[in-house]
Amino acid sequence: MEPLAGYLRHLTVERGLSRNTLAAYRSDLDRYLAFLEQNQSDVLLSSKPQIEQFLIDLNSIGLRASSMARILASVRGFHKYLLLEGLRLDDPAGKVRSPKLPKRLPKALSQQQVLELLTAVGPEPDDEVADPLRIRNRAILELLYSSGARVSEVSGLDLDELSEPGWLRIRGKGSKERLVPIGSYARAAIDAYLVRARPLLSARAGNSALFLNQRGGRLSRQSIWEIIQSAGSACQLEVSPHSLRHSFATHLIEGGADVRVVQELLGHASVATTQIYTLVTVETLREVYSSAHPRARR
Repeated sequence: MEPLAGYLRHLTVERGLSRNTLAAYRSDLDRYLAFLEQNQSDVLLSSKPQIEQFLIDLNSIGLRASSMARILASVRGFHKYLLLEGLRLDDPAGKVRSPKLPKRLPKALSQQQVLELLTAVGPEPDDEVADPLRIRNRAILELLYSSGARVSEVSGLDLDELSEPGWLRIRGKGSKERLVPIGSYARAAIDAYLVRARPLLSARAGNSALFLNQRGGRLSRQSIWEIIQSAGSACQLEVSPHSLRHSFATHLIEGGADVRVVQELLGHASVATTQIYTLVTVETLREVYSSAHPRARR
C-alpha cells in the first residue's frame, strides 16, 4: 500500500479521526509530497534540511505560523508512522523546530453581546407566531452557548442524544463521548424547536438528526456558521464559528469555575489547552484595574 494511503488508513482505523480531520491531514501531506517531488525526492528519502526548506517555502508565500505549525504536525505524524512501520530507519521530522506562535487570547463576547446575538437570531421560546427556521436558529445558538459544543458537534447531534433531561451527550474528536449539562434557557429553546418547528421541517419519517434544514435533512456545520455570522451582522458583532464556545469557557472561568471542569465540558484532551482561558480572565482584571485605579494611570 502507498505510504500516504496506509497512514490515512491508520488514522481512520487506529485513531478514529473524523472525516474533516482526515481531509486536513491529506491536504497538508499532499502539499508536502508535492514539494518533495519538485525537489526530486520522496517521503522515504527526505531529510531534515528538506523539511526545514519546506517550512521556509511555506513562510515565503505568507502562510501564518499557526498554519505552518499544523502542517509540520501532520508531517511529523507521517514520519513517525513510517518509522514504526519499518518503512524508514530514521525520523527526519522529529527534530525540526516548530514555528514560534504568537500568544493569542480567544475572542470572547461579553454577556450582553451574547444576549444581543441570541435576540438577533430568533425569538424567545414562548413567542407563538415565530417562523420555524428562527425557532430552530435560536435553539442552536442557545445550545452552543449553554454547552460549549463545537459547531460540528451540534451539527452531528441526533435526537436520542437529548434523552436525559438537562444533559447532552456529545460525540467529540476521535469519537470520544462526553456528557454536558445544558441550562434552562437552552432546554426551553430546544423544547420549542422540537414541538413547534422540527415537525414542520421533517420531510421524511425516521430522520434521526436533531437539527434539520428546510428539506428535512441534517443541518450542515457550514449552514450553522452562516446562521451565526448572519446574526452577528444583524447586531453589528464580529463573530466566528467558535465565538460562543470561547464565550462559554471564558464566562465560566470568570464566574469561578475550576479549569479542569471547563476542560471536561469542552472535551479538551489536555488541561493545557483550556488554560488559555485563564489568560482571558487575567487580561480582564488588568484592564479593569488600569481603568479604575487612580494610581494605575501613567
